[in-house]
Amino acid sequence: MPSLIRFLLVTGVLAGLVWGAMLALATFVEPTPREMSQPVPAGKFTGK
Repeated sequence: MPSLIRFLLVTGVLAGLVWGAMLALATFVEPTPREMSQPVPAGKFTGK
């Protein structure tokens, strides 16, 4: 039983670290918007 508790504790701590890292990235990192353009092949308009 103690090994199960230790496993659950380690898993919970790792999950908390991952959750905290995701929260920090979502809060503190701002993406820079930029214009994007992509060429469209001519066959898309003619139906070929």
